[in-house]
Amino acid sequence: MGASSSPNIVNVSSIFGVTVGFALGATATTDLMTVAANKVLRITAIRATNVDTSNDVTVTVSIVPADDDPDGIADLASLSPLRLALGITIPVGSALDLVEKGQIYMRAGDVLEGGADDTGNVELLVSYEVLDDA
Repeated sequence: MGASSSPNIVNVSSIFGVTVGFALGATATTDLMTVAANKVLRITAIRATNVDTSNDVTVTVSIVPADDDPDGIADLASLSPLRLALGITIPVGSALDLVEKGQIYMRAGDVLEGGADDTGNVELLVSYEVLDDA
């Protein structure tokens, strides 16, 4: 997978806004969503909410890039996975904004993964735009 697998966002023909939710399981590397070929996602918000009524929970959320050299530039210090949260504690009845008022781009083949220490007690809300040049 290389730079040609994602659209040139200067020539985007459509942008669709989407918000999805996930109940996180106990495995931190569970695939939540994978970017389709010829698409770019612009993530505008990710919020993790502790829905447990009596216990704090921890959450881990990462992006696994499909390509270590997506822009044709050798990033020798690039990381994989790209961690948005690693074992962060969320108190009872609280939420944690992992992306707020910012932008994170995910390219074709990139995977958003995540999990919590207690299955079903962390809900993840992801808001993003799908950019397409088709």
